[in-house]
Amino acid sequence: MLATRPHWSQWANQLRRLNLQFLTAWFLEAGAPVALLGAQALFVARPFLGAQSETIALMLEDEHEARAFAAFLREETRA
Repeated sequence: MLATRPHWSQWANQLRRLNLQFLTAWFLEAGAPVALLGAQALFVARPFLGAQSETIALMLEDEHEARAFAAFLREETRA
């Protein structure tokens, strides 16, 4: 799922602006079963939310990719 990684910096910046980076990282690590349901909801809502929602859904669908993004969020805040 390396297709989602080019968007990580953009997503991290947006989450940092909203001060949601820690909550998002926690959710991605602890809420894996719920994340899969969220991914399916994003696929269904794509016509209303746009193409970016599909990219996020792809990341949520892959547990390893979601955990890697959570680690990326935590590293970004340390730097």
